[in-house]
Amino acid sequence: MLTLAPLIHCLYAAESLTESVAAAAFSRVGQRVLHVDRRSYYAGNWASFTFSGLLTWIQQHHVTLLIKEAQDWSSLLEEGEELIHLSHSDCASIRNLQVFCFTSEEDEEEEAPNTTEEETGGTKETGEEEEEVREEEEVREEEQTTPSAALRQSEPTKKKISYAQLLKEGRRFNIDLVSKLMYSRGSLVDLLIKSNVSRYAEFKNVTRILTYRDRQVEQVPCSRADVFASRQLSVVEKRKLMRFLTSCVEETEEQRAYNGRPYLEFLRDRQLGDNLQHFLLHSIAMVTEDTPTEEGLASTRHFLRCLGRYGNTPFLFPVYGLGEIPQCFCRMCAVFGGIYCLRHSVDGVVVDRDSNRCKAVIDSRGQRITCSHFVVEEGYVAADRKRVATPTRFLSRAVLITDGSILPSDSDQQVSMVTVPPIAAGCPAVKMVELCSSTMTCMPGTYLVHLTCQSVGSAYEDLSPVVTRMFRTPESHDQETCPSVLWCLYFNMTDGSGLEAEGHNLPSNVYVCSGPDGDLGHELAIRQAESIFQKILPEEDFCPPAPNPEDIIYDGDNTSSSAGGEEEKEENDGVAEEEKQEEEKEMLEEEKEMLEEEKEITDM
Repeated sequence: MLTLAPLIHCLYAAESLTESVAAAAFSRVGQRVLHVDRRSYYAGNWASFTFSGLLTWIQQHHVTLLIKEAQDWSSLLEEGEELIHLSHSDCASIRNLQVFCFTSEEDEEEEAPNTTEEETGGTKETGEEEEEVREEEEVREEEQTTPSAALRQSEPTKKKISYAQLLKEGRRFNIDLVSKLMYSRGSLVDLLIKSNVSRYAEFKNVTRILTYRDRQVEQVPCSRADVFASRQLSVVEKRKLMRFLTSCVEETEEQRAYNGRPYLEFLRDRQLGDNLQHFLLHSIAMVTEDTPTEEGLASTRHFLRCLGRYGNTPFLFPVYGLGEIPQCFCRMCAVFGGIYCLRHSVDGVVVDRDSNRCKAVIDSRGQRITCSHFVVEEGYVAADRKRVATPTRFLSRAVLITDGSILPSDSDQQVSMVTVPPIAAGCPAVKMVELCSSTMTCMPGTYLVHLTCQSVGSAYEDLSPVVTRMFRTPESHDQETCPSVLWCLYFNMTDGSGLEAEGHNLPSNVYVCSGPDGDLGHELAIRQAESIFQKILPEEDFCPPAPNPEDIIYDGDNTSSSAGGEEEKEENDGVAEEEKQEEEKEMLEEEKEMLEEEKEITDM
């Protein structure tokens, strides 16, 4: 049995974004934090993987796991205590994995220009050869007469990337399990700036917002410059759009009169045409036709507030993927004394019957670890002990590796946010993020595409119709101009927004965190982390700024530093006094010389 002393103030099981932020906040204000995770990697369902790492993750979820029998830890319990067993598997949050590879297994070898009879394995008569040459020349002449063929010949031939190349360049990929963006004035960006955690990561602007409409991808004008430069809108539409966006900034009585009514009805009554209604509903507010007006206007205002802070769109994306963000907060926690243990599972929670509080936890090795508070991911908690929405909600996810952008432009380094309205009745709206190689999430010559929607069926059923319409796959028809899908993964994951904040059948000092939700931003995770922190330490500041490394004074250096500082201060004061006296002396001499010159002039 192991009891850590002094006592751990906060113990964490799993390392999703919520737990990582809360752990960093507690560690920053001096609390002792122990963070354990049964996985071999950080961030849980918020993680990023290399291509080979993702293949390993897929293989682990395909393996049928045997249900591990709960061990008897009764010998570790004291009188008046009981044990709540925790779940050993986190596979329930991920389901319906399907993988497709549409590229060749090996590199395609180019044919040699000159082949010998031995290499071809046979001989041909001279007459036959001449006839074949003439036929080839005639075919070539016919192809060159067509404009499309001439255009194809003018373009450089792009060699298709093979599966072997994807494996070889696998470390260049950083593939997120969850797809989100960071609103430039959202709670996550504000927290990164306030806490100084932003220095642990780099970020890129999302360069454009696109939408899919009438089987075409169009760029959405969202800033003033975009609106007036847009070729998709008439002059009248541009004026109407700018007038509407300006009127949305402040809430008015006219807007409140539409509360509870569909946002689409509000847009129609503003005399906005189909073009503007589509852009405002699906790409700026990013809501559905049935969304209440107050929610649609709130989303529109949030979008407008975030414009212009860092770029021409409201969004940022972390270089190397979203999995960097939980790791940044883990780094801050470790800097201030937090302890991390991967591949280490918690088996049960020791509860005092009288107070209904968690006294300790028992890990899979039979060690008893005393703690004041226990923060746990919902995957560890049995279904009968947590309060969730009924029925359980899921997200449908797809990850694609493609050989081109869905909207080619002069730059091949575009980071795009794409909104796809429901393509048919009963289908969900889809949010798509297309990442280029400059985000360090994919190899050069490829794009990494994430698709997310609320689940209606399996991920493949929900998202494959969108993929076959917008990209070239074996199932696509007349998609010659679209980028090809080289490899893709479909899976469903639990929607974390279904977890209730209160009412769980757990001790009062055990706090349950949800997984990723379906929103584009990170508001839920940050709100949960701050709520847990305020419940435990209501008087403390949440994630105060971390000092710069050069400003930190270590305990062993306190005495010498303070003594040295006083000596240095006295020395500096003395030098400053001498310099001041010298300056005064020089000024007096200059005044004396000026008086003498004036006297000479007067005498003359």
